[in-house]
Amino acid sequence: MTREEYHRQKERQQHAKETERKSYEASKGRLDIPFLLLTLLLTAIGLVMVFSASFPSAYYESGDPAFYFKRQAIFAALGIVAMFVVGKINYQRWRGASRLLLGFSVFLLILVVIPGVGVTVNNATRWLGIPGSSFRFQPSEIAKLGVIVYFADSISKKREKMLTWRQGIWPYVAILGIIGVLMMLEPHMSGTILIVGTGVVMMIVGGIQTWLVLAGIGGVAAAAVLYVKLVEAGIISYGANRIAMWHDPWIDELNDGYQMVQSLIAIGSGGLLGVGLGKSRQKFLYLPEEHNDCIFAIVCEELGLIGACVIMLIFALLIIRGFWIALHARDRFGSLLVVGITTQIALQTFLNIAVVSGLVPATGISLPFFSYGGTALALQLLETGIVLSVSRQIPAPRSS
Repeated sequence: MTREEYHRQKERQQHAKETERKSYEASKGRLDIPFLLLTLLLTAIGLVMVFSASFPSAYYESGDPAFYFKRQAIFAALGIVAMFVVGKINYQRWRGASRLLLGFSVFLLILVVIPGVGVTVNNATRWLGIPGSSFRFQPSEIAKLGVIVYFADSISKKREKMLTWRQGIWPYVAILGIIGVLMMLEPHMSGTILIVGTGVVMMIVGGIQTWLVLAGIGGVAAAAVLYVKLVEAGIISYGANRIAMWHDPWIDELNDGYQMVQSLIAIGSGGLLGVGLGKSRQKFLYLPEEHNDCIFAIVCEELGLIGACVIMLIFALLIIRGFWIALHARDRFGSLLVVGITTQIALQTFLNIAVVSGLVPATGISLPFFSYGGTALALQLLETGIVLSVSRQIPAPRSS
């Protein structure tokens, strides 16, 4: 062994020891208590609302009023365990899994669109399942995490390069384009918006040029307006019913506008204080997806405007705390991880509430920590575990 090889080996050993030491220190750091408590609070309230919203349809479909609640509670428990386990692991370990996770996500999305492989529900093929069982999951949920981890790892290694087209923009645009095309083939508009929106925000935080950000926002706004106009003119047929029902769901209140009408009735029936927890009338087989996409309408009906505002405030505090952790993260990778996860939660929360209240056209998007869906809830809790892992390594404030 030459002297140079000996020194390189010693440097690698020292680097490995330093990495192990940092990992040990990270495992002994303190979790961010406000973020943890807000997450647990939303999960607990979500479970209560899932039981309240679902027991009529659960009894009608299976004979067990607690059918959906039991399944959701199991995944919530698994998710909370995963959150604490992941929160204990050094988040730097996610770097090594970034490419594998993204590639696996794309592979699953390709499987979904293969005829005969994906599971179709309500004319949308968004799920994969195990033959002979009722278990199914949406690969888009894994794709969300895959994009966040890969973008955080890749962007964190680039600084001035993010100002260039070849290395700082096109690679990420290509990834988002491939995933967006695969998801629109399902079709899955809401999931596409979430993944693309989260990826773009991470690129902005990563340091792309300001004029590109402004041009992108202007381009998206112009495309959205043009799309609505083309749909209204009859040139584009996809989404025409959604646009029409967004304008006035009462023009077809028994068919295409039925869900929106029932959602607005539920919200309006709640008034200021609500009809009382468990006393919703619209959940008795009037409002479709009452324990899933439209669960916030049941929240408004049972808890009223005040209760709904309190829940929105808890979401807002969680999001603000998430960005606070991102601002104080030890390194660029951790900061981008938290920005991606927090942005995803923020976008999904806003879009769900906006759809349920009629602010934007229907997109079929769930409410984080509330809507029924075991794998989605477990993955959301796992993602919050990553945020908690980053919070463990926030540098302690210097004493004056």
